[in-house]
Amino acid sequence: MRHIKYYIIISCLLLNVNAAVAQTLSLDAILTNVKTNNPQLKMYDADIQSMDAAAKGARSWMAPQVSTGLFMTPYNINPDMGSYMIGVTQMVPNASRLKADSDYMNAMSSVEVENKNYTVNQLNALVKTNYYQWIVLDKKIKVAKDNLLLLEYMIKSMEIRYQYNMDKLPTYYKAKSQYSALESMVVMLQNEISQKKIALNTLMARDKSTVFEIESDFALKEFDPMNADAVSLSENRSDVKAIEKTIVLNQLKIEIEKAKLLPEFGVNYVHMLTFGNGPQQFSLMGMITIPMPWSSKMNKANISSFKIKNESLDWQKQMILNEATGMISGMQAELTNLKKQYEIADKSIIPALRRNYDTSIIAWQNNNGDLFVVLDAWEALNMAQIEKLDKLQAILSTQVAIEKQLETK
Repeated sequence: MRHIKYYIIISCLLLNVNAAVAQTLSLDAILTNVKTNNPQLKMYDADIQSMDAAAKGARSWMAPQVSTGLFMTPYNINPDMGSYMIGVTQMVPNASRLKADSDYMNAMSSVEVENKNYTVNQLNALVKTNYYQWIVLDKKIKVAKDNLLLLEYMIKSMEIRYQYNMDKLPTYYKAKSQYSALESMVVMLQNEISQKKIALNTLMARDKSTVFEIESDFALKEFDPMNADAVSLSENRSDVKAIEKTIVLNQLKIEIEKAKLLPEFGVNYVHMLTFGNGPQQFSLMGMITIPMPWSSKMNKANISSFKIKNESLDWQKQMILNEATGMISGMQAELTNLKKQYEIADKSIIPALRRNYDTSIIAWQNNNGDLFVVLDAWEALNMAQIEKLDKLQAILSTQVAIEKQLETK
């Protein structure tokens, strides 16, 4: 029995350990979570379903009118005169109007579909921005902790050397202040990571305190200039497609207004129950609505209005494409420049500063150099490493901005 209790306790401890292990999410996993769970996208889904549901009744007719009452009955009641009437009137809508209404209502949700895709693209850009910033912050913390170890070694060495009057107190205090400043920077970077974690949990519609880690993989991308022309952007960008679908909707509204200018027919049937010995009678009449100049002014005005709106939307589309092509060209030039700076820092500046630091600390250890020189070399190396990561962050941010403009999945 005692052994069974031990097994239960050990099993519970193992489960707790497994639960405590933070989940590691890839960028694709987070993007999928956002697309599935984000409330803003679910709102679009509900709107689209609502429009599709409403479209099912697009070809419905008007309700029939039922009338009843006394017909040609004298005020002085005479059992042989007058009748009781029951009538039904049904308007028969024009087939062209029914088709125009149906086409319009079935196309309404197409604009919301593109608006949803546009929002997905915006959310994807937010996810990528926070994700890549988290990666760079992790790298900065690693650099800071590595440099703290270097400072810690120097401080301990100074404490030993000071006992033998081999170092000066000002240098020691400068090193201590730099150590504290770097510790403070690590705390600040860790807080920024917490903010990124909260932002990503918010985008995924999860508990904001959910603990998880991210994969550190990323790629420096090249973009094909051919994908940045107006034709390619028209085919890929959801906001442009939404404008095109709105133009189509306005054209369908024009067809509805034109259909309202066509005549519509109706049928009226009345059955009369005569009083006394008179025969039962009925009335059957056909009706037609005849659009007249004074009744069609609003329809013609609406047609002109929708045509002008479409002209405005076409210019809006041209404006978006013109701005997007210019922005992408500028960002591609900036990306090329940033990559060159990053490569120079990685292959030339930092290796040279590292050799400078190694040389100065060896000289100091051999009593041939000054610690101020070592601290300056350490500070220059630390700053160069952080600046290199700032360049990396700028590269990744520019990549995200270009992908957002191209609307690449």
